[in-house]
Amino acid sequence: MDPSPSNFPILSYVMAKLPSIGPKRPTADDFDIEQPPPHPPQSQEPHFDLAQRMPHLTDPKVVSAMRLAVAEVAQTRSVLKTLGERPDHEIVDTAKMKLAEIEANLSKHHDDEVVLSPLSPDAKEDESVKAAEKEKEEYKALISLDELHEAYEKMLKEAEEKLQRIYEAAVAGDNVAAAAADEEVTNEKGFGVEQEVNEEVVGILHEALGKGVEKIDLSGRMLRLLPEAFGKIRSLIILNLSNNQLQVIPDSIAGLENLEELHLASNILESLPDSIGLLFSLKILDVSGNKLIAVPDSISHCRSLVELDASFNQLSYLPTNIGYELVNLKRLSVSFNKLRSLPSSIGEMKSLRILDLHFNELHGLPRSIGNLTNLEILNLSSNFNDLTELPDRIGDLTNLKELDLSNNQIHELPDTFGRLDNLTKLNLDQNPLVIPPKEVVNGGAEVVKAFMIKRRLDVLMEEERQNMEEEEEQTLTSLLTRSTSWLSGVVSNVSGTVAEYLGGVRKLDPDHYLNQQL
Repeated sequence: MDPSPSNFPILSYVMAKLPSIGPKRPTADDFDIEQPPPHPPQSQEPHFDLAQRMPHLTDPKVVSAMRLAVAEVAQTRSVLKTLGERPDHEIVDTAKMKLAEIEANLSKHHDDEVVLSPLSPDAKEDESVKAAEKEKEEYKALISLDELHEAYEKMLKEAEEKLQRIYEAAVAGDNVAAAAADEEVTNEKGFGVEQEVNEEVVGILHEALGKGVEKIDLSGRMLRLLPEAFGKIRSLIILNLSNNQLQVIPDSIAGLENLEELHLASNILESLPDSIGLLFSLKILDVSGNKLIAVPDSISHCRSLVELDASFNQLSYLPTNIGYELVNLKRLSVSFNKLRSLPSSIGEMKSLRILDLHFNELHGLPRSIGNLTNLEILNLSSNFNDLTELPDRIGDLTNLKELDLSNNQIHELPDTFGRLDNLTKLNLDQNPLVIPPKEVVNGGAEVVKAFMIKRRLDVLMEEERQNMEEEEEQTLTSLLTRSTSWLSGVVSNVSGTVAEYLGGVRKLDPDHYLNQQL
């Protein structure tokens, strides 16, 4: 919700100084000498004193201009604080799907009413329609909240850039109040420079179009623009654009129908075009080391993908349906991102061999992870305080050879852990493990597996013992019940027989019976 000091240092600093946003200072009435107020969280401000590095931040004119520049950000932040955190991407995708279904059903219902029995304006509305309309509004509200959060994230970036321009104007001695207003003019003047195409690239492009080139390597050329005409090189199989300064990949890239490898690592890309989903022959995609906040949903259409590397970006989620489509993927690397969860469809990547998720913010794994029975290497290290447990189905990864769980907050391994027969390399460092204990962990993978197998057997034996005791108790109770019932029946029969006998005697010789009694 609050701007990150590491990503938006100036914005974070300025917003922390705003009275309505920064830490509340206690008044005289609030102060308690026995219980002094707690220090504000360290994350609220940069870990260094930004004013020392940027002394102009103390200039009243600069401060005033910057406060005005972040007014909209502060207002939006206040609204989001009231509405709540951003919903999970998978939940939003489900809401969009449900909304489409409801709208389709309502439309069909309306058409049927018009054709079969049109309702008068005063007719009572169908209860099912009312319920559908209510559900529709709830889904719309959820989607709107997600869109508002997305707009807020873009707003943060634009605000940081504006604050940088204001500060640069202050350093240069220019009018800081006019710095933001001059933004468009500056962009217009610089547009031609940014759009200049490297002459070497133009030459390569012409040569490729004429000769049907299959491989082009333009890595490390300081390129800021890729010409649209590159999409016409249909013979191209490998395109390497790594280590440049590309901010955008043109939609025309969809024309590279035979492309199998696309290397875009170490650029400054903030997004990928949706048209990338039309590269049906693509097998290797490397977009690591960029500024991507999302991978387009259309990536799921690249069903030939074998390797996908999106590490060192700012991804907070993966497309909901990515697992249902990328069934041939063998290596997925999304380390050094901000992933909080994985879509449940990840379990459909049955061909996956390597899954690298280290340095994220994962709160757990979906149960479907157990479906990845061909997985050999799994890296979950350095999710720190967020990752506290593993699902029981981790034991279903029977082909797993290497597992890194270091630098997390896992207290206990699941009882199914002993089923990882092929596991030979295990890292459990920097976890507050209780089960298994430290001395077992120090023994390595085989010792840990043996301990967990014994623990599992002990648990099963204890469960079996309890079940047997319960069965014996139930059997004994049943026997007692039947015995009691049998005795009651016998007594009842005997009593009946005696009564019948005495009754017969009385009828035959009443005087004889009386004499016996006397």
